[in-house]
Amino acid sequence: MKNQKTQILVECAIMLALATVLSMIKIFTMPMDGSVTLLSMLPIVLISIKRGVKVGLCTSFLYSLIQLGLSKFTMFAWGLTPVAIFGTITLDYLLAFTVLGLAGIFRDWKKPLIGEIAGIVMVMVLRFLCHFIAGVIIFGQWAPEGWGPVFYSLCYNGAYMLPELIFTVIGAVVMLKTPYIRKLFAPTTI
Repeated sequence: MKNQKTQILVECAIMLALATVLSMIKIFTMPMDGSVTLLSMLPIVLISIKRGVKVGLCTSFLYSLIQLGLSKFTMFAWGLTPVAIFGTITLDYLLAFTVLGLAGIFRDWKKPLIGEIAGIVMVMVLRFLCHFIAGVIIFGQWAPEGWGPVFYSLCYNGAYMLPELIFTVIGAVVMLKTPYIRKLFAPTTI
């Protein structure tokens, strides 16, 4: 039991480190944060698929804190009110990255790959919704004339979240169809 807990901690630490490094490899970055990265969310969703939602949520919450730290709190330079800064930290970082830990929710379906992909798509949509809501409530004031906050947030956040979703799903399918990796990330529990 003790060895298994140590193994889980090591796996989570490795996946956090890998996700953090991959998050620094940006394909493109939006003007006020948000970027398409080189599969940075894949390690987080894979640990949730392997170890379950509880471990996934703990790992993804730590990842949200890392991403917040890596942001260098740039939101303070945007002229936001203290309430808007709190909303940004909560919606764009803590919630948006923590929901990735739910990816393992469908891992026990009869067709594992379908359940795993469904979980990944679900968490990516949830992450998009966190950013979308923040965009409407907090950043809608910067919408171009005639756009409105909803359309602006949809376009802005969709511009990086849709490619992130597509790349993450493709990466997961490729990895989980590889026999060795499939065995490595087969669902296990404590």
